[in-house]
Amino acid sequence: MVLKIIDATEAKVGSNIIVDGEACTVKKMDISKTGKHGHAKCRVECVGILSDNKKVFVVPGHERLEVPLVEKRKGQVLSVGEDKVSIMDLENFETIEVPCPAEIKSELEENSNVEYWDVEGSKIVKRKL
Repeated sequence: MVLKIIDATEAKVGSNIIVDGEACTVKKMDISKTGKHGHAKCRVECVGILSDNKKVFVVPGHERLEVPLVEKRKGQVLSVGEDKVSIMDLENFETIEVPCPAEIKSELEENSNVEYWDVEGSKIVKRKL
């Protein structure tokens, strides 16, 4: 579910947008001036929230970009597997299996609290609390 739609010139560093069907965070934004007969151009550098892929693209300033719905939630680690972590949500006590980056997985142990993000239905562990 898309939260809202913005113009390319309204995207700021740190905001989230959808690029090629993937939720990304804007890392750098350059806006060129309009010419005598032209439109402003936006050069956007962003990094995928779930996959850490870097994407760079140029669009007209009036191009519409989608902003994803990102829910930041807290959970308690029940078990740590090879590539996934079993988490119990602290609000509704639902148990879910969530992928976890290797650098965060080394810090996790059972009964520790984590912050995980729900990005358009996909979940990922972001940090230990």
